[in-house]
Amino acid sequence: LKDVYALFMAGGHGTCTDFINSPDLKKAIETVFNSDGKIVASVCHGPMCFTDCVKPDGTPLVSGLKVTGFSNTEEEAVGLQSTVPFLLESKLKELGGLYERGDDWNSKVVVDGEFITGQNPQSSTECAKAIITKLGEQ
Repeated sequence: LKDVYALFMAGGHGTCTDFINSPDLKKAIETVFNSDGKIVASVCHGPMCFTDCVKPDGTPLVSGLKVTGFSNTEEEAVGLQSTVPFLLESKLKELGGLYERGDDWNSKVVVDGEFITGQNPQSSTECAKAIITKLGEQ
């Protein structure tokens, strides 16, 4: 991962199982996050991957960071709130993330240093643009 400048995790409901309890993904995210100037980003349900990750001091990775991801009301709108392992918005808040949201089904991207997240599928393009902009600053 030393030659990686940005690590992006896509969204979709598959991440609700694929990204949780994945030691390899957890290690990759923590390694990149803890490297100066490297970008960690995700969109929609992708931020599920951050819920297992911690900072070097053992606190949750999202603690104190501005973050977004698929909102509780969007999950309820698609009727899958009882299928997913947890509501992402609630979990990010529980872990100390400073959750921000836009209106349902509208683009919302949050940038906190090199940590970039998008709320929903409609945020994908804006999230990609934020990553490209941040890479251009390096």
